[in-house]
Order: sequence, then C-alpha cells, then structure tokens
Amino acid sequence: MTAVKDRIAAEFARHEPAVVALAQRMGAEPEVAFEEHRTAAAVVGLLREHGGFTVEEKVAGLDTAFTATAGTGSLAIGLCAELDALPGIGHGCAHNVITASSVGAALALSPLAEELDLTIRLLGTPAEEVLAGKAIMLREGAFDGLHAALMTHPTLKDMATPTIRAVRHWSISYRGRTAHASRPFEALNAADAVTVAQVGIGLLRQQKRDADRVHTWVKEAGSAVNVIAGAAVVECMVRADTLDEVDLLWPRVRACFEAGALAAGVEVEIVELASAHGFRHDRELAGLFQANAEALGRTFPDYADKAIGSTDMAEVSVRMPSIHPVLSFDSPPEDGNHTAAFARAASGPEGARAIHDGGLALAWTVADAAEDPALRRRLTAPGPFTWAERGEDT
Repeated sequence: MTAVKDRIAAEFARHEPAVVALAQRMGAEPEVAFEEHRTAAAVVGLLREHGGFTVEEKVAGLDTAFTATAGTGSLAIGLCAELDALPGIGHGCAHNVITASSVGAALALSPLAEELDLTIRLLGTPAEEVLAGKAIMLREGAFDGLHAALMTHPTLKDMATPTIRAVRHWSISYRGRTAHASRPFEALNAADAVTVAQVGIGLLRQQKRDADRVHTWVKEAGSAVNVIAGAAVVECMVRADTLDEVDLLWPRVRACFEAGALAAGVEVEIVELASAHGFRHDRELAGLFQANAEALGRTFPDYADKAIGSTDMAEVSVRMPSIHPVLSFDSPPEDGNHTAAFARAASGPEGARAIHDGGLALAWTVADAAEDPALRRRLTAPGPFTWAERGEDT
C-alpha cells in the first residue's frame, strides 16, 4: 500500500463513525423520491461540520439535490450519493449505505485533494428509485465539468462490472364509468381493462426473450367492493439489455394495455415516465476498484448471472466514464434486496462493513486515477466524449 493510500485510510477511519451513524439515521428515517429533506440536511450538515467543502443546495431545481465540492485540481471526479428509499420498505436498496460510502470517500479525499491535483464533487442525487434524479441533474448541468463519476451499491454479490439493464417506465390510465355494483350494466369497468391487460402480458411472456422483463403494478383500481371502478391506473416497466431491445418489446406490451381498453369499452392514456440506458462500465476504473476492494478482503467470482436491475446512474455512464460496482453483505437476506430484511441489514453491522469496504475502495480508486499519468490523460482528454476513442465497455 502506498503512503497516499495509508493517509486516505487514516482519514477514512477518522470519519467512519460519523458516516456509519449517518447511514443508520437514514435507515431509521427513510424518505421516498423527491422528499428526502431530512436526509439531504443530514448529509450537508455532516460535510459542513467537517469543513473543506463548498456546498450548493437545491441544485437542478430540485429541493433535495445538492453538490459539495473540495479541491480545485485538474482531474474532477464525482461521487454519487443516492438519497431516496422505497415506499413502505425503507432503504431496501441500501441507499443509506451508498450515501455513507460516497460521503466517507469524499471526506477521506478532501485533505489530499490539492496534493493529488483533484476536484472532488459529492452529488446528492434524489429519486433514483423512479429513475429521475440523476437524469434531471445531468440535464441541468450538475455533472458538468466532471471527468468521471463513481459510486458503489450493496446487493447480493461482489461484482465490479454487474449487468445493469436498460428500462422504460410508463403510467397507463383507464377511464370508464362508475356505477353501483348492483347495477353493473350501467358501468364501464376500468378494473376489467387492467385484468385483460395483465392476462395478455402473462401470455406474452411465452414469446419474449428469456432476458426480457415486464413488471406491472396496479396503482389504482377502485375504492370499494360495492362500487364498480370507473378509473384505474397501472404502472409498467420493461427491461432489456438495451433501450433498442426495450423498444422492440414495448409495442407488444402496449397492445395488451390497449386490448384491455377495447375489451372493457374504456378509454386509455399511456404516458412514459422515465427511461434509463444499460450501464456502460469504464473497465479501467472498475478494475482499479476491484483490486482495491480485494485488498480489503473482498472476492469477485466470475458469476454466470451478473444482472442486478436498472438505475439512473446509467444515464451518467453514457455521458462520462463511470463505475457502479456492487458489494454483498456477509449474509444477505434470502429474499434479496428491495425487501425490509435488506433494509434492516443495511442499518446494521453488514451495512457498516459495506460502507468501510465500498467507501475506502472508492477513495483509493480516485487516488489511483489521480496518480496514473496515462489514466489521468485519458479521463481529462479534451473534446466530445466518445466510447470508441476512450475504450470503455460498450
């Protein structure tokens, strides 16, 4: 280990109790997309308490988004801190661990930023669970000037380059006519349209490719057993390896929703809510992260299945070199993440270890990039970002 990495480790250890406490506080007070007010205030408060950061709040027109910058160096690296939790579950995706890892890395790097000729920008990103926060922040310039963006995510396996898939998300609204259940002939049943659509999607699964995924959630379909629903709302996600493949499947899924409207005699409105590309990993940065995590005792088996889901971080990855490695808990819950059990683990000793390993490996990876002349030249190369010239994973 180099002297610089020793100093980073010492800085990380100095701040580690505070960042673990931050994760536990987030776990105890989870906030859903765009409502992460206590969370954002807690992170900003911690950064200001320890000094060295210039903080900008309410960036990109979002009340809970912020940036915190340390250093003025020629290599600018972003560290993403995801703030939101899942409705009814809490931090079942362990965003509290993600945030604490990135905050810990930023605090550890801050005292060395000028020496390493670095600019460190921590980005507090809301609403990842609805694929929105980073896309908005990208559009509004919060990522401008960065040469790379990094984060790490707890899940069920240790993987430096997991398969993160493309996704589109729609809202489907049916409008019919309400009636008393004793007079069903006077109604146009919007809930029936939902049923027909779901049956159609279920049958369609026989013809789709094995890796494709279609998810539906009935958000609204009536409010009482003795009232026939005149309105219903369904949300749908379609995942595939690329957005082109999503778009290949979507017309058949859309036809199922339209068939429901036709069968029930109701109107349908379909609105796209969000989308995200498949993730493009910077293989060199990912390799550095893996080596640093291995130095902390992590192992990275060559899993046959590396799929983990989708994220708005993928939108960052198509704009600049990025990594999104994942680290497992020692004993992940059998029912996986996006569960209450995973949320509990994220706020306990399992989460604390993931913060230590993930945050320190992130900080060391940034230092490696800063001290490697060839990598620094590649990341800071002027001109438009192109995958072919810069050699990232396409």
